[in-house]
Amino acid sequence: MKKTLLASLLLSSLACFAVQAQTTSTQSNGDWTGSGELGFASTTGNTRSQNLDAKLGLNQENAQWKNSFFLDALRSKTQVKVQQPNGTYTKKYDTTANRYDGGASVGYKLDPRSYIVGAGRYEHDDFGANTWSAIVSIGYGYIALKTQSTELSFEIGPGFKEYQPADTTITVNGVSQPYSQNRQKEAVARGLVNYKYRLTANTTFDNTFLMEAGSKDKYFQDDAGLVVSMTKKLSLKVGYEVRHHSTVLPGVKKTDTLATTNIVYNL
Repeated sequence: MKKTLLASLLLSSLACFAVQAQTTSTQSNGDWTGSGELGFASTTGNTRSQNLDAKLGLNQENAQWKNSFFLDALRSKTQVKVQQPNGTYTKKYDTTANRYDGGASVGYKLDPRSYIVGAGRYEHDDFGANTWSAIVSIGYGYIALKTQSTELSFEIGPGFKEYQPADTTITVNGVSQPYSQNRQKEAVARGLVNYKYRLTANTTFDNTFLMEAGSKDKYFQDDAGLVVSMTKKLSLKVGYEVRHHSTVLPGVKKTDTLATTNIVYNL
């Protein structure tokens, strides 16, 4: 089933590009727009660490289609001291964050405001509530507002999600032992809210809220960002992300947060 979901996700992203290739009219096609983000931090001396945050987002909207594609990655390594059996210490790097996710959506407009949307998303996280998760869905979208300064759209619909809860440890009779849960499958309700507001000529606030709610687990993700343009191609973005699972195994936190300051390259 995991391979099936991944194949569906890949087909969804390919469909986005196929739509553009099959449309011959420049006016009706609409150009792809988007941006790439990169944040990197490295420390040396008494403390050594390396942190990398990267994002890629592409969007297309015209009279007939509303499509999007994204890829995100997060990785962090920190140097720690490890005591050897002889009492001496050695240093090594431990990975403390390793997450990547990607997704795509294809929207076919019924009229200038409403559209039918098919979407897919896959996420892998070595330190999250789920080791991996994949979802495909179909739904209805509505563009509530679209002006020069403000954009607001909604999506809602049913989907199917499969995920592997993260392994953890439990204590039985005073002894800690590893514990893993079987792979989970469930029908979910997917909701998405996209909001964008231009504060000034070179400053924009955007916020994306995602919901994937099932009977076993309810997942919520909110991404907020403030973007300040320095040139036509380069911007500085301050972002804050919150991820929340309603159901996790003992010892696993329900909520993860990520604060970033990235350089943005507008494609």
